[in-house]
Amino acid sequence: MQYAAVLGHQPHLSLAELQSVIPGFDVKRVVRGQVAIFDTSETLAPGILEGLGGTVAIAERITENDLSLDDIPQVVSKETAGVKKKITFGLRCYGIMSRDIRTMYRKTKDLLKYQMRPCRYIGNDEHPAATALLLDSDILTGKRGREIFLISEEQGLWVGRTIAAQDINAYTHRDMKKPVRDTTVGLLPPKLAQIMLNLGGWLAGSSQKSAGSGKRVKAPALTVLDPFCGTGVIPMEALLRGWNVLASDNSVKAVNGTQKNIEWLRKELGIFKKDVSDTVWKQDATKPFSLKTKPDMIVTETSLGPALEKRSSQRDAQKLKSDSEKLEAEFLRNVSKTLPGVPVVLSLPFWRIKGARIQLEKIWDVITECGYTPTLPACIEPSAPGRLSLLYERRDQFVGREIVMLLSKKR
Repeated sequence: MQYAAVLGHQPHLSLAELQSVIPGFDVKRVVRGQVAIFDTSETLAPGILEGLGGTVAIAERITENDLSLDDIPQVVSKETAGVKKKITFGLRCYGIMSRDIRTMYRKTKDLLKYQMRPCRYIGNDEHPAATALLLDSDILTGKRGREIFLISEEQGLWVGRTIAAQDINAYTHRDMKKPVRDTTVGLLPPKLAQIMLNLGGWLAGSSQKSAGSGKRVKAPALTVLDPFCGTGVIPMEALLRGWNVLASDNSVKAVNGTQKNIEWLRKELGIFKKDVSDTVWKQDATKPFSLKTKPDMIVTETSLGPALEKRSSQRDAQKLKSDSEKLEAEFLRNVSKTLPGVPVVLSLPFWRIKGARIQLEKIWDVITECGYTPTLPACIEPSAPGRLSLLYERRDQFVGREIVMLLSKKR
């Protein structure tokens, strides 16, 4: 099967996540840095985006015939043949001029009207419909209509149907409505937490494969440890996918906040402890862990340092870097000894100063010393030469995140 995915604002992370999650993922090309066209070995389920943080929408290719823009009204008519009441349709277009999109909308509406089929369209020639509107309109299933996905390329017109879209309202609800938020320690975005968990799941599978029979072992319920849980963003996203949670923090305030947020999430979405467990406790992550059963993975964001109201000076950034290097080193030395063999997905801070980034350097020697091997999913290029990591950064932020994936040689 062939699909197209609209990538998020960090396309490299989006591709890494897709590579780690989708069976037989084989990217063919990335169009305009926005849309990845890829093949899979299995048909994708419509609900796949519930667990993907880095993808905005996914479309399934519906024909390989040589079509033109003039054919699209007939495509919409055929794709909506089963709709009994008023049809809702939309067009999601890449590489197509606004006037041509406007013409397709008009001709499609005229054709459906000629066929005595009442209709309305969402989106316009400037922007496709917001993903929330796709969900509200119930057109992803085809019950009330369809969105047709079009990519104009040199080799022809790629035509598909949108089958999944990111539920931005759900993200906003659990991020903004949870009872405890602490802006003083940095807020990990739920979408990034999902990406990190998916990378951790891929690492756990790789770890099991290398340690066992050569075949990937799919655990019925993975267990994730977040030893710097903060207010519980990673634990909450783990529970949402049915993964058992171990969460700790050196701050009593953070532990209490995580517990309150988990309780709220369980009540909001009906996630029962008999189905998926959580354990939250106070612990310094640089001190030995004594767990009855080792987790399948560690996924965590240690510390971004103090909240910054302006860009750091070179001197201040170097001080923040030195403090962070010490914490990261002590943490990795601890988990490599007390939780050997457990893969780690780690978010490291970096600081943006004028014209440059200040990144951790000594930590890479510690990673090697502790027996970890940095890695990335196949065909994913690192953000910078010589550093097997992926950067997450936004223009309006002074501190960025460097995502590092570590496989452990120790057992």
